[in-house]
Amino acid sequence: MYTKQSYTPSKEILEKYAKLLVRFGMQTNGKPLMKGSVVRFIVPEIAKPMYFYLQREILKAGYQPLGVFLPSDDDTYEIEKDYFEHAKTHQLEHFSEHYQKGLIDQIDGSIRIIAESSPHALANVSAKKVMLENFSMMPFKSAFLEKAAAGKMAWTLGLYGTDASAKEAGMNGKDFWEEIIRACYLDAENPIKEWKRIDRELQRTAQKLTKLNIKSVHLEGKDIDLTIGIGKDRKWAAAGGYNIPSYEVFTSPDYRQVNGWARFNQPHYRYGKKIDGIELWFKDGKVIKSKASKNHDLLKGILNTPGGNQIGEFSLTDSRLSRITKFMADILYDENMGGKYGNTHVALGSSYHECYSKNPAKVSKEQWEKLGFNDSAVHSDVISTTDRTVTATLYDGTEKVIYKKGQFTI
Repeated sequence: MYTKQSYTPSKEILEKYAKLLVRFGMQTNGKPLMKGSVVRFIVPEIAKPMYFYLQREILKAGYQPLGVFLPSDDDTYEIEKDYFEHAKTHQLEHFSEHYQKGLIDQIDGSIRIIAESSPHALANVSAKKVMLENFSMMPFKSAFLEKAAAGKMAWTLGLYGTDASAKEAGMNGKDFWEEIIRACYLDAENPIKEWKRIDRELQRTAQKLTKLNIKSVHLEGKDIDLTIGIGKDRKWAAAGGYNIPSYEVFTSPDYRQVNGWARFNQPHYRYGKKIDGIELWFKDGKVIKSKASKNHDLLKGILNTPGGNQIGEFSLTDSRLSRITKFMADILYDENMGGKYGNTHVALGSSYHECYSKNPAKVSKEQWEKLGFNDSAVHSDVISTTDRTVTATLYDGTEKVIYKKGQFTI
């Protein structure tokens, strides 16, 4: 619960972190937002120091700050849990259309800080109730991502270390923060310079993959035998400031062309619960069978959400780039884990329209469906860090190994 934290990083680290999120995170198409842009930043109460330094850096950058300070759970008030326990169906389904759409129109950038005070707050709350509210927010999510895909919205996520999060990862507060500092290059004299260097390499890899004109990929290993059709008019992307840190290269495949089986050795956190030992079987794009050694009912709840049994993202992380080598109990970090074999993850649920190689602004909802871009209220990343080889079949019929032993081979 929310109490005084055992460890808070130095002023210098927090200033570097805020500067990285604002100066590197707030960019579209490789360019920083214009002066005067409105940047919304959302920070939980437990991460109050981050609110302070973000507000200062946003002002120094010449942007208009729009701060949201969220209350954190403590020993007296379990705010999020209480909401779901008392909310009726009509309240969970409510969407404040004028406010939410007006917010999308107003903001040019969004920074969200993840800071857990009570990771298991929703452990005893019905997942159906949580997913019902997620579904009601789909118009906001769709409008947000459409604006971002059109290059008119910058957004990024950052993790603030708390004792609760550290405990979930099996660390103390100081060691957990050391992992954040290392992963984000906050130990460097100029973290932004380091991230620009990394981003150049990631963008080069994404461009090479796009130019290969890949028809499908086949993933083989002791715990995977899976074929994923990439689809027409696709491009591969890298974060470029979206999510800090991010070492992944990804695309949104044709969800209808997924066949085979995969086991994912990393746990998946969702709604205050941990799903372990995930195994999925796909046929013609849909999960036809699933297993989990823990919280299988929750996994089935995700799969039963419209579009939740189909893939919206396929991603690879090169072990040579990622500085993340420890389990952090947070998807932002775990989906970018490096280690000996890098990582592969797929997302069950919504796709990214920016992975369309043409102008996404000109595509209707019906056309997205025809292109095989998945649409869903959920986006659940399931991750494997075991050894696998990824072989691409190109549209000209040739085959090429693009990833092996945790590294890209192109």
